[in-house]
Amino acid sequence: MLSVAAFALFAGGVIFQQKKTASATGQTVQSTAGTEHLTKDSFKEKICDCAINQSDNRINWEYKGKVPAVIDFYADWCGPCKMVSPILEELSREYDGRVKIYKVNTEQQRELAGMFGIRSIPSILFIPVDGQPTMAAGALPKQEFKKIFREVLGVEEPVAMQ
Repeated sequence: MLSVAAFALFAGGVIFQQKKTASATGQTVQSTAGTEHLTKDSFKEKICDCAINQSDNRINWEYKGKVPAVIDFYADWCGPCKMVSPILEELSREYDGRVKIYKVNTEQQRELAGMFGIRSIPSILFIPVDGQPTMAAGALPKQEFKKIFREVLGVEEPVAMQ
């Protein structure tokens, strides 16, 4: 079983030059299944326009969303990421309106991935409405996501309609 560790955001580190691609324009790209791709600009708009605390070089985290969120840091070439992607698409439909699921392509959004110190993928950031985000690394099974949704995000599993 993969454990989930608390995640603290730090400023500094390596800053990568952002590639100029269609998805790096600052536009939010909406997929048909309910997950939403983020760029650095849309992250600032929808998730957190994080400010750096000059005294300890930490990022002050203030989540902007109304419902908990999940951010999947992935790459198109990553095998485990390809296993997680359909699970997150299913969960975005099952938890529609209760959990927002975002994706960040680490190849196209290097600066954003660098802000979170992403070194391995998939890396999944779980963001409660209140409190600090939590990071998990590796391909999680669907039941583990549901458990984290319940325990970390405070969102119960949807009840099946009869």
